[in-house]
Amino acid sequence: MNGLTVMLIALVALACGYFGYARWLEKTWGVDPNRPTPAVENKGGDYAPANKWTVFAHQFTSITGAGPVTGPIIAAMFGWLPALLWMLVGGVFFGAVQDFTALYASVKNGGRSIGMIIEDYVGRTGRQLFLLFCWLFTLLVIAAFCDMVANTFNGFAKDGTQLMPNAAAGSISLIYMAGAVAFGLYLKYMKPTAGVQFVVGVVLMVAMVALGIYCPVYLDSVTWRYVVFAYLFAASVMPMWLLKQPRDYLSMFLLIGMIVCGVLGVFVKNPTLNMPAFVGWEVKNLDLFPILFVTIACGAVSGFHSLVSSGTSSKMVANEKDMRLVGYGSMCVEVVLGVVALVIVCAGAQNGVLPAGTPFQTFSRSVAGFLTDIFGVPTNIAACILTMCVSALALTSVDAVARIGRMSLQELFAPRPGEAKTPVQKLFTNTVFSTVLTLALGYAICLAGYMSVWPLFGSANQLLSALVLTGLAVFLKATGRKGWMLYGPMTVMFLVTMTALVQAVLRIFGQIADGTFVFMVGGLQLIIAVALIILALLVVYHCVLKLREPAPAAKAGSVKA
Repeated sequence: MNGLTVMLIALVALACGYFGYARWLEKTWGVDPNRPTPAVENKGGDYAPANKWTVFAHQFTSITGAGPVTGPIIAAMFGWLPALLWMLVGGVFFGAVQDFTALYASVKNGGRSIGMIIEDYVGRTGRQLFLLFCWLFTLLVIAAFCDMVANTFNGFAKDGTQLMPNAAAGSISLIYMAGAVAFGLYLKYMKPTAGVQFVVGVVLMVAMVALGIYCPVYLDSVTWRYVVFAYLFAASVMPMWLLKQPRDYLSMFLLIGMIVCGVLGVFVKNPTLNMPAFVGWEVKNLDLFPILFVTIACGAVSGFHSLVSSGTSSKMVANEKDMRLVGYGSMCVEVVLGVVALVIVCAGAQNGVLPAGTPFQTFSRSVAGFLTDIFGVPTNIAACILTMCVSALALTSVDAVARIGRMSLQELFAPRPGEAKTPVQKLFTNTVFSTVLTLALGYAICLAGYMSVWPLFGSANQLLSALVLTGLAVFLKATGRKGWMLYGPMTVMFLVTMTALVQAVLRIFGQIADGTFVFMVGGLQLIIAVALIILALLVVYHCVLKLREPAPAAKAGSVKA
């Protein structure tokens, strides 16, 4: 099979999903372009109405983390066909639907998060369980992605040699932070048209990249870790319009440019996939089910995406008709990135053996080669740009996660409507305190070695997807909307997650039996795995009870609102 054919199949399938299935969902559930959105009604702080492309940029850059590149490349060990099918089927009918529905439900409920929506339609216990899970999940993401970014920006090799591409990428990122604030002030006070905003954004992006390459900053990974956490604090507490929103918009040009370059490279070079379509049901003692569906998360369906849709993007949507582009469209573009990564790594395989090196190294080398071969970009400049693009995948996700983690903690301790806050609630709902606590614990996990719990990260992410889909199904039924299209995805994701977690627990007990058990690693994994299983069963139990109830009378202002 050649790469061009695979790419064309993917693009046609995703186009059918966006222009066909997503439009049908939009018409089925109802969209009112004349109804004021939460962003317009509550403007200020976390609420910042923006045009659809700015919101799309925020959603896309926030959800497009390391997963769309690493997941498909790792899953290619089963062959390129299983990975491709899961990304297309999962992207069109699972992931994009979840992201769009989460955004839709939040906008229809005052911009509230999924956890708060669950309280309305499932109950307070369900809300507390869900929010606790979300907050703990964000700590894992903060620890992992911050460590990844710090190591990417590390300007020194183990022998002390300076690494110019890494240092330049770090410098570009620092300039991006300052440039984003300036761009945010420009947008707020000059109020340019969408066209002018685009032109200024592209010019500013090119200038910042050029300046960063010309003035590389050589810092070690420890120092970069401090810088990244300081940035996360600022991104979590500053108004959305001042830092996060403009930075995501400017980062979009880098990420979209990287994807376009990858797609063009596949079209121009039309590489042959030197990997079998299907290797087998079991590879390296790993079963295709559930490993494939856990490994490819962000490239098909990811529970984390729903936190972005309902946590930040819903507070930026200025018109309900923009939700399909933001929620469904951004996921489709992410799937394109996953397919490009799959094609590139399979084209680089030799005799059915995947290339050596990390997934990011393989991907970066190939796309940088496309820049050089197709556009004549010097090799060292191409390496700097791709290093920055790869780091941006993680950085634009982790700053969204940090803000979502802060809001999840605040919502967890929020009093019932009409109740006064206790001293403890006042402390934990304070923006600065909740941010510091979230980042401090994330930093502690980062120092302690997040790899001890990372094997369960994929399962936790997919478990979140199952819980969100179940909660959204309750919302749709409770408000008189059709929700059967969520039943299949939520059931599949629940079975995938439970199978993966039970397998993890059995492996740990196997280690105990054969004497290879290490308490500091295995003990922590066992505790987390059991906790996730119990939490999932409790949340699903409460949601299924609601799904089995007869549909109640429509709530005023909610059905087809």
